[in-house]
Amino acid sequence: MQKSSLRAAMAGGAAGLVNGFFGGGGGMVLVPMLTGRCGLDQRRAFATSVAVILPLCALSSVIYFFRGGLDLTAALPYLLGGLAGGFLGGKLFKNLNMDWLRRGFALLILYGGVKSLFF
Repeated sequence: MQKSSLRAAMAGGAAGLVNGFFGGGGGMVLVPMLTGRCGLDQRRAFATSVAVILPLCALSSVIYFFRGGLDLTAALPYLLGGLAGGFLGGKLFKNLNMDWLRRGFALLILYGGVKSLFF
């Protein structure tokens, strides 16, 4: 396996591990790894992360479902809102300045970390 392929597999493995543990959030690991370790530009890293996270989330959902930890009725409103937000975000993505997108992503990671530690 080439060095770049190994780095990509390690990034995917870390994202999958985080996704499996927490039921999501693998993109917060994957985007920095794709830019830092794999050399992708920021825009391509965000887009690639979405493509990678979809099957990871689907797999985690199936595992949680069969273990009795998934309430589809409770998830439905979030799913519908997430679909609408994802569509809008995807449309706006190409027009966003990468500096602002990177800063917003960093703030989101910080917010999630602070919330996890204190609330």
